[in-house]
Amino acid sequence: MQQGFGFSQTKTSGEPAEKTGETNLAASMAAAGQNDAFVVFDHVQKSYDGVSLVVKDLNLSIGKGEFLTMLGPSGSGKTTCLMMLAGFETATNGEILLDGRPINQVPPHKRGIGMVFQNYALFPHMTVGENLAFPLEVRGMGKSEREEKIKRALDMVQMGAFANRRPAQLSGGQQQRIALARALVFDPKLVLMDEPLGALDKQLREHMQFEIKHLHDSLGITVVYVTHDQGEALTMSDRIAVFNDGRIQQLASPSDLYERPNNSFVAQFIGENNRLEGTVEEIKDGRALVRLGTGELIDATPVNVSAKGQKTLVSIRPERVEFKADLLPPDAHMIEAEVVEVIYMGDLFRTVLKVAGHDDFVIKSRNTLGQRVLTPGETIRIGWAPQDARALDPI
Repeated sequence: MQQGFGFSQTKTSGEPAEKTGETNLAASMAAAGQNDAFVVFDHVQKSYDGVSLVVKDLNLSIGKGEFLTMLGPSGSGKTTCLMMLAGFETATNGEILLDGRPINQVPPHKRGIGMVFQNYALFPHMTVGENLAFPLEVRGMGKSEREEKIKRALDMVQMGAFANRRPAQLSGGQQQRIALARALVFDPKLVLMDEPLGALDKQLREHMQFEIKHLHDSLGITVVYVTHDQGEALTMSDRIAVFNDGRIQQLASPSDLYERPNNSFVAQFIGENNRLEGTVEEIKDGRALVRLGTGELIDATPVNVSAKGQKTLVSIRPERVEFKADLLPPDAHMIEAEVVEVIYMGDLFRTVLKVAGHDDFVIKSRNTLGQRVLTPGETIRIGWAPQDARALDPI
């Protein structure tokens, strides 16, 4: 393992002080299934200038057959991690293992990894069949076996009739299917996808999400997927690693990330989120009582707070806020809100409220029979179950 930099096991935002890189890796391996750890990043760091790190002490284990998404804003380090795994970038420190074998010194074409890019990366002068034949020819495969594998791969993506077309004769969605077939044609151990649906329109992108997920499920392949689209990550993934500033902020299933964010960054980055600043008044029986700047009291689950007097940012999802008192626990605190705007969205109503000095607080109500539609200017009282609000670190 390479030495240098002297960076110690850095902690993820919101983690207890005693949690180190070793425990992060152990937890990741346990989640992936220790015996099935297929891809391992072991204390991996990356710097381009020898001074600042773009990936900071990454410890991550991915199970065989898992669909893991690296999600984060631009510059968070997710694509760099994917490129190091592919072999297009080298790790400054640490070790990357594939199926138990260190691959830091293995060239990209010998790693047995399939790759799908946003810009498709198809050879324009070749037919679809020739594009798929290329990775097989590089591996020295005979003609009859090549033809069999090409047919099977094209059939998998419903493009069997297009083998003699050139990329320019195909739509964007068709080209992306061909790029996916080319990544799968040589039966890779691992498929990496770098924003593969970013160039497609919304409807086609959503269709391809399900298509890729169905292929993953039917083939049992391991997929590492990079995107900045939260909806895409929630739809497709077994687990999601949320990146920011070169670190994994949280690694969890889609439902855990959305329902139980570990810190304010994750809460704000994943889905729509309401935030209220306050000070902890009391923590008792797994419930935090928080006093807002306006003096009102609200309930939340303590996550990054542990004592009275601590500043906190309370996170609440819009669909968990209620204005009907009979739907809330009997002892739930309710606060006053003024209706600013009501937007009809077909399946739901999106209502913007003024709450505790904020005029961007959102609630979402299903458009069901008997649903009361609020009116701008109306004053109501709102609340939520304590388990639906998270008392997180202040920003």
